[in-house]
Amino acid sequence: MDRGTVVFDLDGTLADTAADLIAAANACFESRALGRLLDPAADAGIAFHGGRAMLRAGYARVPADTLLPPDAEEVDFPRLLSFYDDCLADSTRLYDGVEAALHALAADGFQLAVCTNKPLTLAEKLLSALNVREHFKGMIAADSLPVRKPDPRPYRAAVAQAGGEVARSFLLGDTETDVKTARAAGVRVSLIGFGPEGAGISRLAPDHVLDRFADLPALAREWLA
Repeated sequence: MDRGTVVFDLDGTLADTAADLIAAANACFESRALGRLLDPAADAGIAFHGGRAMLRAGYARVPADTLLPPDAEEVDFPRLLSFYDDCLADSTRLYDGVEAALHALAADGFQLAVCTNKPLTLAEKLLSALNVREHFKGMIAADSLPVRKPDPRPYRAAVAQAGGEVARSFLLGDTETDVKTARAAGVRVSLIGFGPEGAGISRLAPDHVLDRFADLPALAREWLA
């Protein structure tokens, strides 16, 4: 029986990808002889906002007298993706309890989907490397549609691809983008409470803060019963 659909963001929600994302950004900076401008621990929150956010943050730390092309961010974004493709599973790990939660949700009859602003090939490669790709019937990524989150259309497409209905779904994420996506789609959103901000993520006013993945099946039953 289909009990509803749980939609997951990827980076910072299912897995801690910050170290590998920042390694790719730092590779771009080092190729311009700028050194490593981002710190894997201190800048984890920036990493979960995407490649352009990391490049923007790094270049903002370059001394004012350093000569950079005006389009450095746009030029380096494809290079960042290439660097990341080479290291995307070097340090990345699923958060504790993810696999057990996915199995429990499936056993309870919930459909599972991923809606991410990561390019599709990288999302597929990472989920396969983490051995969880088979759990998700829906997979919508940054380049699946002409628009990305927080536009609600990728979310709706992920639910539809999983065989569900938007009215019987919710989103699990970790950033303001996920909150905005859920609000635009008219669904509830839970944010993880064990990312870089910890409990401080409640400042984004989600409907719920998930303290551990072991609690996710019970939340799904409560929200989608």
